[in-house]
Amino acid sequence: MTALMDVSREQVATLDELVDLAVDMQRSIAAMQAGLDGVLALASRWALSAAGDVDEADITLRTVAAELGAALRVSDRTVQRRMCDAELKVERFPAVWQAQGTGRISAAHARVIIDAGVHLDDAASRDAYAARVLEFAEEESPNRVRTIAARIAEQYQPRPLEERHADAREKRSVWVKDADDGMAELGVFGPAALVHGAFERLTHMATTGTEPSSAPGAAPDPDARTVAHKRADLALDLLLTGAPAGHDTAEGMLGAIAPHVSVTVPVTTLLGAEGINTPPAALDGRAPIDSDTARRLAGAASGWDRILTHPITGAILAVDRYRPTASMRRQLQARDQRCRFLSCGMPSRENDLDHTVDAALGGATEENNLGGLCRRHHVLKHQSPWHVEQVGGGLLEWTSPTGRTYIDKPPPQNTVRFAEDSEESSARPGADPWAHVPAQLLAPF
Repeated sequence: MTALMDVSREQVATLDELVDLAVDMQRSIAAMQAGLDGVLALASRWALSAAGDVDEADITLRTVAAELGAALRVSDRTVQRRMCDAELKVERFPAVWQAQGTGRISAAHARVIIDAGVHLDDAASRDAYAARVLEFAEEESPNRVRTIAARIAEQYQPRPLEERHADAREKRSVWVKDADDGMAELGVFGPAALVHGAFERLTHMATTGTEPSSAPGAAPDPDARTVAHKRADLALDLLLTGAPAGHDTAEGMLGAIAPHVSVTVPVTTLLGAEGINTPPAALDGRAPIDSDTARRLAGAASGWDRILTHPITGAILAVDRYRPTASMRRQLQARDQRCRFLSCGMPSRENDLDHTVDAALGGATEENNLGGLCRRHHVLKHQSPWHVEQVGGGLLEWTSPTGRTYIDKPPPQNTVRFAEDSEESSARPGADPWAHVPAQLLAPF
């Protein structure tokens, strides 16, 4: 079954108009939300200026929030929280606020950028960080920007990741939260490499094809559990018994499964040459990790994927391994890191390696005819009018049913890059975020 293959030109034209309307409305919504943020930030400033002293500031903010909440039919607590968030955006990330105000990014993009950079105290660092991330945010979805923003923010942190990681490790914990109907939640807070490794192992176990136990001699019942159900059952089984005894296969295959965590370690980090321009190691598609953990993982690994990148552009040049196995798949996974359909962030290890031009139609099994797609978008490519072409350099050009074209770029590699000149473009530190606000609104200040 193939979708949208029998529709008329008039129907396609209608869909095209609907997409145009959706884009225009999304931009308008983003601009209006930015405008509301400006009003709420001004209200916060008004409250602080109206307060007689520091002791009165809190009650004044509550009073103003209650006034706005009553008018907007929103909880005053919610309004006060939004006032604080708006002031943070306007005062500390003016370039992000202005980009949202012009419809270049959505409120979701702005939230991701601010969340990743909120701990940057230096104004010049925040401006430089925001300018770099906005370049990606104008072309990518918020879920893709989140990973890039975390990576870029790490380069402007005043304290090394190793120090912050050591402090954060002191907060590791496990907790239980009771829920209704005889259920409860078990939470774990710990080092990212270990937590993702544990989740990866549970996922591998859950998708290996286990069957529930049945009475001796009886035919096994079909397993109707979802992957999420199996993950939960296996996690509790492992914690209670120390081994997946209740879910293991006759051959004991599940017990032999080890977690697979992909870590990118720039060679300068691996060698211990650390500094503000040296990117930290990273869990691929996830988050930065401290170099000590990265070195220990690299030292214990049975083999390494070496990713060679261009020293100026940062583009991936080649991937090899001291013990070569499936090198083409490794190179594509290293290059793509996630699904190559527009805005999708599914990690590459969970994707299908798809021939852009079908092998059945003569498409070659080579890098310039392969791309990782998650199962959802793999099906969409083959059973809908969506079309994709390789245009070189790892770029995929997608054409929608209405004829729009979009370019999907591989994410930037976590590597060392050298600038061709000494000046880097960045947002102007100290720029006035209120420059475009009507003067009458600022008169009280």
